[in-house]
Amino acid sequence: MAATTVSGNDDIMFNGTIGLFQANSSDDMVVCYAPSMITTNGVWRGENPLDYAMPLFILQIILIILTTRILVLILKPFRQPKVISEILGGVILGPSVLGRIKKFGDVMFPLRSIMVLETMANVGLLYFLFLIGVEMDITVIKRSGRKVIFIALVGMAFPFVIASAMSFLLHDNNTGISRASFLLFMGVAISVTAFPVLARILVDLKLLNSEIGKIAMSAAVINDMGAWILLTVAIALAENRSSPLPSIFMVTSATVFVLFCIFVIRPGISWIISQTPEGENYSDFHICIILTLVMICSFTTDAIGIHSVFGAFVFGLVIPNGPLGNTLIDKLEDFISALLLPLFFAVNGIRTDVNKIANGQNAVYLLIMIILASAAKVFGTVVVAVMHEMQVREGLALGLLMNTRGLVELIVLNIGRDQKVLDDQEFTILVLMTVVITAVITPAIIAIYKPARSFIPYKRRTIQRSRADAELRVLVCVHTPRNVPTIVNLLEASNPTMRSPICAYVLHLVELAGRASTMLIVHGSHKSTDTTTNRTQAQSDHIFNAFENFAQHAENVIIQPLTAISPYSTMHEDICCLAEDKRVAFIIIPFHKQQSVDGGMVATNPALRTVNQNLLANSPCSVGVLIDRGLGNPAKVAATHVSHQIAVLYFGGPDDREALAYAWRMAELPGINLTVLRFIPSKDAAPLPMDPNDEGILTVDTSNDREKQFDDEYINEFRMKIAGDESIEYIEKVLRNGEETVAAIRSMDPIHDLYIVGRGQGFVSPLTAGLTDWSECPELGAIGDVLASSDFAATVSVLVVQQYVGTGLQDGITTPNNADAIMKQTSFQMPFKGADDAHETNWNS
Repeated sequence: MAATTVSGNDDIMFNGTIGLFQANSSDDMVVCYAPSMITTNGVWRGENPLDYAMPLFILQIILIILTTRILVLILKPFRQPKVISEILGGVILGPSVLGRIKKFGDVMFPLRSIMVLETMANVGLLYFLFLIGVEMDITVIKRSGRKVIFIALVGMAFPFVIASAMSFLLHDNNTGISRASFLLFMGVAISVTAFPVLARILVDLKLLNSEIGKIAMSAAVINDMGAWILLTVAIALAENRSSPLPSIFMVTSATVFVLFCIFVIRPGISWIISQTPEGENYSDFHICIILTLVMICSFTTDAIGIHSVFGAFVFGLVIPNGPLGNTLIDKLEDFISALLLPLFFAVNGIRTDVNKIANGQNAVYLLIMIILASAAKVFGTVVVAVMHEMQVREGLALGLLMNTRGLVELIVLNIGRDQKVLDDQEFTILVLMTVVITAVITPAIIAIYKPARSFIPYKRRTIQRSRADAELRVLVCVHTPRNVPTIVNLLEASNPTMRSPICAYVLHLVELAGRASTMLIVHGSHKSTDTTTNRTQAQSDHIFNAFENFAQHAENVIIQPLTAISPYSTMHEDICCLAEDKRVAFIIIPFHKQQSVDGGMVATNPALRTVNQNLLANSPCSVGVLIDRGLGNPAKVAATHVSHQIAVLYFGGPDDREALAYAWRMAELPGINLTVLRFIPSKDAAPLPMDPNDEGILTVDTSNDREKQFDDEYINEFRMKIAGDESIEYIEKVLRNGEETVAAIRSMDPIHDLYIVGRGQGFVSPLTAGLTDWSECPELGAIGDVLASSDFAATVSVLVVQQYVGTGLQDGITTPNNADAIMKQTSFQMPFKGADDAHETNWNS
């Protein structure tokens, strides 16, 4: 043992291997401690590792993570958020279950270890609250309409009033806690909405991008901000029970701290951002400064008397939107969320002891208060929703979502317990009710508000089935300004007429960077008077200005600009939802590769490929993937005369018919010259290998015969109607295998500036057999992949078209559910019956 002397302490404490006692005739204090109390010398020296802080802490982390992960797997089929598993894991390890076994509690969670465990849990909580602040977009409050603000205010006011009223029955005057402080803590704990947990529930239910999801997230942001303000006041009142002056000083200091963060720290962070060139990574030095500032802000608010998490949260809020927030989340989120944050939830579970529920009358009062407050939040939300012309079912779903509990409520409960505002019984009941209420939300939402989107029954989901005298609705997706010129020229060449105008919804796709909620921004025709340095906004303005300039010079074209901000993993959901809401017939989306200076195709962002694949698998209408190699003059946005040479490579199937339908529409525009090349397998074409044991061959052959009949009918109709039109040329090429197909494509006249091809889903022709074995991008189909490859000599733009077929050719309602459905469709074998011998037939109409 070693000893040191400390002055000015009259307490006597024994804690594990630490001894603290008062000297006999002095105010000095002698501290005895074990020099090696942190780490052990090893079991071979006869020492027990669990007697030392570090090995015990490591074992506790392992035990907590294993328990919570097992519970996550068990509760996953019940669609429960992870927070439920983490709290229940702590309850199981705590005195309520396993902790009742005295030996287990003394060995695994002795009192001397709780301080270390809670310290690390609070460090994780600090950084997690910082990340929540980074993710939270407080500009939502400015953008929110009256409906969202009313839902947030009513959803907080109703339960707050009920909790405050019931608090009179629960408050004990003998505790020395003021009634106002107890009222505020109970009101905030009952009325708050857990923003992070809500976001994860909405993601799990696939409602994050829906209208109800956006309303819930915006209302939760407003609710959380109100909760933090009330919590600050509650802490100030709890800390200072005798005189009001310290409370006033505390609230004033907190206000000064917030203003300092806004007007001093935020400009400093903006300066750091300005020192990093666009597209480059932030330096480790800058990241280290920001992570240190988290601790400084936490220390400041803790010194003020407000909880340290308040400083971390406010600092996160002032981090500007953009790549910096995304970088911080990428660096911290996995470690904090997967390792340290579960410690906080587990500590809450360990603190929860059902044996402390002794006063049955107060427990009943508390349960009634929680039930009434939750029902009041649902009722108030339904009333506001109905007043704003929403359905009762949607109001119920919103009310349930606003009852989501979790992180923020647990923070409030822990602060209240530490400040002796809440006793152990109240703390235990409130924690358990947090678990119960949050656990029932997801099943209740599934029962009341079906998360599966109901498809809008509109028929014209393809260009082929669209009426020639009706408006053609197109959804144009844009990632960067580089996509704009070719897409504008493509729309211009799509023959907008007074009889059949084009309504183009231009959707700027932006990755969600550093914010927790996705959003869809509808841009008005007026220009914003606010100046902004946000790069995303500036890029959107540049893109939309180009399209609006095109619409002003072109006739019969309507442009509606929108911006979708979401993660790449769910970006296709935004596109599909918008396409269905607007009853779009055709979606145009850029290829994930762009042409480099040397003519090769280089992937700009691999995540965009996933977006395209998901869109092709789930689109509610036809899709065109645009491989951009320039179309016409790249600098031209609005032309007075259109002149293009377009070629359609036709092999058969619904995708090729859709490609021909689009090209046929374009060919009606003066200045467009169209060449249609139909490739037909000869009689001696190499047969496709078939499994003789496959019982589905007869069905596939029948399907192929029907497809060939549809192709022949559509081609005959096309040839009959273009008779006499010198701008359209129809050619048939009879070939034997894939090699001849590639050779024929490479030998085409280099005058063309756009190829339109079908993706080829639903069949495999002998003329494309083998071409997919070495495909770089199989989602484009065999021919599309050949034309998009870097070794394809011609610098011609390519539009790969997939027709929406639903569950059948005559069905216009449902969509494929996933990529597996499409892969099953592409496994069909279509041995065409060809002509007598290899030849080429040319009709000049």
